[in-house]
Amino acid sequence: MTSPLTRPQRIGALHAAARERILVLDGSWGVMIQRRGLTEADFRADRFVAANGYDETHQMKGNNDILCITRPDIIADLHDQYFAAGADISETNTFSATVIAQEDYALDRQAVWDINLEGAKLARASADRWTEKEPTKPRFAAGSIGPLNKMLSMSSDVNDPGARSVTFDQVYEAYRHQVKALNEGGVDLYLIETITDTLNCKAAIKAIKDLEDEGMEALPIWISGTITDRSGRTLSGQTAEAFWNSVRHAKPFAVGFNCALGADLMRPFIAELSRVADTLVAAYPNAGLPNAMGQYDEQPHETAHFIEEWARSGLVNIVGGCCGTTPDHIRHVAEEVLGVPPRAIPERPVALRLSGLEPFELVA
Repeated sequence: MTSPLTRPQRIGALHAAARERILVLDGSWGVMIQRRGLTEADFRADRFVAANGYDETHQMKGNNDILCITRPDIIADLHDQYFAAGADISETNTFSATVIAQEDYALDRQAVWDINLEGAKLARASADRWTEKEPTKPRFAAGSIGPLNKMLSMSSDVNDPGARSVTFDQVYEAYRHQVKALNEGGVDLYLIETITDTLNCKAAIKAIKDLEDEGMEALPIWISGTITDRSGRTLSGQTAEAFWNSVRHAKPFAVGFNCALGADLMRPFIAELSRVADTLVAAYPNAGLPNAMGQYDEQPHETAHFIEEWARSGLVNIVGGCCGTTPDHIRHVAEEVLGVPPRAIPERPVALRLSGLEPFELVA
């Protein structure tokens, strides 16, 4: 299928849509995949088997990203479900698709490349189908760039504060590999998400910017951190404003938070980011906090009620859902924010802004 719009036209349409309305992102992928009751065979198909050199005693089930290759029908259907629910943006099923994260499943570089490339193509095809069907509401594909299972800012050994299980260069190269495949597959923007370690995020930003300097087509960057609990800090210790100061140099299309918290607990941190960020603010909370069984009980209308209040308070430009949310959650959210004006981007005074764990500002 030929895309109804060129990539520059899609990026232009994305910026135009963000000026006109609050945009809606899709919801959780994990919960929707779990509901399919897939088996080990679904994750392996005929590629990741002993005959091709893979150890079948090592479980592949649970590696959701690999379904871009082995069960593309499921991934395509989930994109369609979220677009049908009212999402403007759907992200690729590539949250853990780096060579570092996929070491847990003993996947080689080519397999990881293929996950990202095919994941991007699936999202692109679905977005194009929906744009062709509803040209007044173009749909967009965001390349999901998730966190790693190894952190640059925190020790990997409780007895050695200086210990690290990975280097900056290794993280940079892993993200560079992922970004190239996502770009080739046709995404409209990058979504660096669920950031627990800002230094890991900086490696991803550098990978994107270096590739653009080398001639790769530039795309908007959306950066989404994670506030881990009521303390209001990321796992590597930064406050909302300090996090923004750390990534502001990337001139992101949007910045925000996702995961860890439900909408009720996330609100003060979104409000803080809304006050200081001179770009779009995005938020996609979990469906509340998990219960004792690890399940999410918050109903779609409850999540939508919280997010509607954010919207009417002028806090957000993009909203969606993270863990526990479903197409039904996204449908309710899309209905509640329809017609609500997007947040006005503030003009900040020129100042020196620095950050460690806390922000520092010196106004001229």
